[in-house]
Amino acid sequence: MFDAVIIGAGACGLMCAVQAGYLGKKVIILEKNEEPGAKILISGGGRCNYTNLFSTSANFISQNEHFCKSAFSQWTVEDTISFFKIYGISGKEKTLGQLFPEGNKAKDIVEVFTQLCEQLGQQILTLSEVKAVDKDADGTFTIQYEQRGKLKNIRSAAVVIASGGLPIQKLGATDFGLKVARKFGLDIINTAPALVPLTVTGKEADWFASLSGNSIFCRVSNDQISFEENILFTHWGLSGPAILQISSYWRPGESIELNLLPKQNILELIEQERKQNGKKTLLNLLSQLYTRKIADAMAKYLPVEKNLSSLNKVDLQLVEQQIHYFKVKPAGDKGYDRAEVMRGGVDTNELSSKTLESKKVKGLYFGGECVDVTGWLGGYNFQWAWASGYVIANSLE
Repeated sequence: MFDAVIIGAGACGLMCAVQAGYLGKKVIILEKNEEPGAKILISGGGRCNYTNLFSTSANFISQNEHFCKSAFSQWTVEDTISFFKIYGISGKEKTLGQLFPEGNKAKDIVEVFTQLCEQLGQQILTLSEVKAVDKDADGTFTIQYEQRGKLKNIRSAAVVIASGGLPIQKLGATDFGLKVARKFGLDIINTAPALVPLTVTGKEADWFASLSGNSIFCRVSNDQISFEENILFTHWGLSGPAILQISSYWRPGESIELNLLPKQNILELIEQERKQNGKKTLLNLLSQLYTRKIADAMAKYLPVEKNLSSLNKVDLQLVEQQIHYFKVKPAGDKGYDRAEVMRGGVDTNELSSKTLESKKVKGLYFGGECVDVTGWLGGYNFQWAWASGYVIANSLE
């Protein structure tokens, strides 16, 4: 018997095991991969953006926007920073509050947890795929798992589902957590890829493909929100931080708007240049603002060969529209294998916000990505994982 069986050795599961160990509780982690922390190891290009200095509940998408506030009050960004600092990892801010280990190595983050689990006597069983979770008549759980071709059972007073979401299949991602929730009668908020590149098809596809590899600092907006970061043109559409951010709020059939010059006003720039050199072409001006390839591509939409002094009122309106209000209607997204996280998941109405325990099933907990709490790009989802792991550990009886 264990105080809890934790399913999944990701950020939430590892933090939960360590925090439970501090409290003298005996847990075991079952992990289907060969090593713990598979998604941690690839995050941030292998550098692991492990939190964000500006993280608040406002940076998360959920049917209940207030749900995560309790967890974030119990485990703060300062708690994350001090936890890792105690074990030799100091953070450095890269941009927009994103904190990375000074050593730039995600494996250092994972090693903190594996070493602590060893010191605290918490077991991590790898290559152990959970097949079933059942609740027995006496209120305890039986967890059946397969390890190296053999089926085994563990009994436990509690089960923590920290098995992540549907991205990324090659790292062993499955809908296991959602299946367990459904089995026990819990509602699920519809899931979809989030923080994911968007595709463009149809008559515009070739234009986007021709700019593949070019990047622009941009404001990307829809009716709900806007983000100012780089976008990246690709041979299938759009990527880059600003696109990943807006993708979590985008729905099929909707358009997004790109302000390709968010810090300046194109009409004011044209007016200034006219006074100095009215013979300068619009193409030359655009070449000063963007790569030559992007400037050339604007010929599809704008009279780029015209001198600035020759631009009439209609031309100027067209320039303003294309530079500041460029409309794109994505065809879709690149799917779970290119998504950073999953949107949706276990309905927060099914869980206690203070403990993350199921309201219907005593001893059954859900944390991390499988819950309907989805953060922005930039370390926010790790902060939710650490916080939810801490909250669950402190709630185990």
